[in-house]
Amino acid sequence: MKKLTAIVLGYGMRGRGYSSYAVDHPDRLEIVSVAEPVESKREYAKTRHNLPDDKLFTSWTEITALPKMADFAIISTQDKMHLEPALKCIELGYNILLEKPMAPTARECKIITEAAEKKGVKVIVGHVLRFTKFWYKLKDILDSGEIGDIMSIIHMENVGNTHYGHSFTRGNWSNSKRSSPMLLQKSCHDIDILQWLIGKDCKKVQSFGSLTHFTKENQPEGAPDRCLDGCPYLGKCYYDPVRFYITGPRTGWEEVVANKVDPTPDEIMEALRTGPYGRCVYACDNDVVDHQVVNMEFDGGCTVSFTMSAFNKGGRFIRIFGTKGEITAAHGENSISVYSFDTKETTVYDLDKIGETITSGHGGGDTGIMVDALKYFSGQPTSKSVCSLRDSYLNHLTVFAAEESRKTDNVIYIDEFSAKL
Repeated sequence: MKKLTAIVLGYGMRGRGYSSYAVDHPDRLEIVSVAEPVESKREYAKTRHNLPDDKLFTSWTEITALPKMADFAIISTQDKMHLEPALKCIELGYNILLEKPMAPTARECKIITEAAEKKGVKVIVGHVLRFTKFWYKLKDILDSGEIGDIMSIIHMENVGNTHYGHSFTRGNWSNSKRSSPMLLQKSCHDIDILQWLIGKDCKKVQSFGSLTHFTKENQPEGAPDRCLDGCPYLGKCYYDPVRFYITGPRTGWEEVVANKVDPTPDEIMEALRTGPYGRCVYACDNDVVDHQVVNMEFDGGCTVSFTMSAFNKGGRFIRIFGTKGEITAAHGENSISVYSFDTKETTVYDLDKIGETITSGHGGGDTGIMVDALKYFSGQPTSKSVCSLRDSYLNHLTVFAAEESRKTDNVIYIDEFSAKL
């Protein structure tokens, strides 16, 4: 396979995660240009990818104002900024690796899908869980027929209280008006995985959920709105930002706090004094839910109960019930247990302990998606993890329908919801 080239629009944690493949495999991928508004991140990209100054830009509009210069584009801007760069890259003929979610509204997702199909460019959405060893093995087991036909699934995404406190109360994804609903930004991974495992389309959804705990009403007595303004709970609070970002182990979140690559403790502390990550988690402008349940029925009658919750350690857990057996699996532990109705025995698949944390490359999925993306864009056979942009759009549509259900307290039929677009 020939080496491909890529431009990167947005060199934050996700853009850097994808482009790491070029650093590790320079014979397969070269990053030829980067657009990033933060100077320290641009400079990091310059050094990391050996880029000349004339290939570094502050905005995606500057790159896309030039003729096509690479085989594909990695679009990893903020959620609200996906539509316009995606459409411009499609117009220029770039294939695209588009960070999830595709866009913050169903209509924008539809516009991107139809534009790509009309132009004939290939687009992979960053559903990285499909490309992990864990979920791929689970898909293999189901496709083998080992547990027969899938009748029902219970699936949980445990966001983790620390991840929720960082990203969804103080952070970039805390407010749906600035980014997108919680179910879309965090759990479109899960809705996509469920459809992929089942192999059929979702027909209708029902959802309940709310923001209940991380509210002003639950702010501890005497706690100021900014944690470093003399909060009496520093050192005791689960969400103490000093414990989060300075005295605790490094997670990668520190650069988000300071908006700088590899910040010093003093720079982090200054950011906590003045920036959004120094706010009390009970006194932010967050509005996304902290717990939600989605009930789904798929073509053929398979039912799914999906729960997203902030109140846990973190990790994903799934139970799949089939006509010949059942599966119990935990992604964070990389364990899969299959019980057979025939033998009355349990087979345990103990996968490599690659783990899944917010900074571990999604359990290997960030690398896996790059391997398949390069094959896909080169016209070579890929693994079954790759799906069409149309399939990704339909899975996003299920998320939007679920959010509509949560807001209206109605069962939403996907076909009817789609027709309204």
